[in-house]
Amino acid sequence: MNTENPYLQAYIEEQSLAEQMIPAVGTLYRDRGVIITVFGRKLMNASTIDIIKAHRLSLQVVGESVSVVETSRILRLLVDLMPGSSRIDIGNLAFKARHQGLVSTDDDNALKDYLHSRTTDLKDESTLLDEPRDIVLYGFGRIGRILARLLIERTTSSNPLRLRAIVVRGGREGDLKKRASLLRRDSIHGPFNGHINVDEEQSAIIANGNFIKVIYANQPEDIDYTEYGINNALIVDNTGVFKDEEALSRHLVPKGASKVLLTAPAGGEIKNIVYGVNEHMMEDSDNILCAASCTTNAITPILKVINDKYGIENGHVETVHSYTNDQNLIDNYHKADRRGRSAPLNMVLTSTGAAKAVAKALPELAGKLSGNAIRVPTPNVSMAVCNLNLKTSTNRDDINAHVREMAFNSELSLQINYSYSTEVVSTDLVGTPEPAIFDSVATLADDNRCVLYVWYDNEFGYSTQVLRVMQHMVGLHIPTIA
Repeated sequence: MNTENPYLQAYIEEQSLAEQMIPAVGTLYRDRGVIITVFGRKLMNASTIDIIKAHRLSLQVVGESVSVVETSRILRLLVDLMPGSSRIDIGNLAFKARHQGLVSTDDDNALKDYLHSRTTDLKDESTLLDEPRDIVLYGFGRIGRILARLLIERTTSSNPLRLRAIVVRGGREGDLKKRASLLRRDSIHGPFNGHINVDEEQSAIIANGNFIKVIYANQPEDIDYTEYGINNALIVDNTGVFKDEEALSRHLVPKGASKVLLTAPAGGEIKNIVYGVNEHMMEDSDNILCAASCTTNAITPILKVINDKYGIENGHVETVHSYTNDQNLIDNYHKADRRGRSAPLNMVLTSTGAAKAVAKALPELAGKLSGNAIRVPTPNVSMAVCNLNLKTSTNRDDINAHVREMAFNSELSLQINYSYSTEVVSTDLVGTPEPAIFDSVATLADDNRCVLYVWYDNEFGYSTQVLRVMQHMVGLHIPTIA
């Protein structure tokens, strides 16, 4: 080994420790339902490089470098303790333990006592629900397939959410294989992490051991879920066809269905939930809920932290949004203005209800925001430009410092990502789990006016928010230790 290159030597040591962490992360998740993270980055199914890169966030989050040596020791002791279902950030725990003098000695007893004190209140059971909960995806488009991936990759004996079926319109010959292929390969998010095959006889997709029934139906009333052994199911509507309470109630007609979640903006009085902001509005008696839109999930957390500190008088939100399947590849008829023009060839000025929808999650902003949208020729990752008039004078550095604190050290840390980069572009952000990525470099501020730039993966980041609403709806509340 070349000992004359200390950088290479240090990297090889990190790589070795990261490799040893992978089975420990898997054991905790499979056996106890413990999700291990490092400064917010999930290590489940992560590669050694992913683990090392997650540690680089320590300088941004806590202002100091936290090493793989420290976190791997924390992880080893957690495997001995085997805590209950939870989300545990070993990066933050290592940092806090260091400042209590618990990592400067080779004696594990004091460190183990500290970890035990932080995790002792977690439930001993392997799941936080009494029994697994059935999930049905009604529609299998962009959001439906990403949700399927998220659910499948989390499948273990301790995971209470079970993807039992997808519902699509009556298919032609070969439809099942086509559906499986679209789940297996994705032009934006890459290949499926695992193995997929098709059971034609039983009309099912089998993904990483999950038996997923493919139900062909032209309307919700045509289905009896209990015929497939599905009961008390949460139906997640990804079609965007059913948007008000009357239409969504049709999903509750079939036997075996109990709750409905819409993954698009809802009309009427249906609660629009932006997780992290207004999930407190959700009640056990709510049978129909909406996870709002991708844009609403992106801007609402940022608007909340700005309004909480500075107050927002009024403002305008302009969305620069990737084209969607609703638009045409080439010029053709479309019922909406301008959307009939070729999506890959044009910027298309259109409307968005996201700014007004913010008021459903943040009532204090009702009537204060206007909004518009420009569809652009990119397939994923969008941006919201928030031009705000504030009640309090401020400056760029103060705004950035406040949002940074909220992104790293608040209850909105799962919703807000903070970018320092002067070089980041949209493709760099594909797969970002937070629904809002604050571009601190682009912030503009003068007296009581500011312009904020918020990126978002309108597919993946939004789907992680949908999943959180799903978990809450079925009573799954995962405690976080950080």
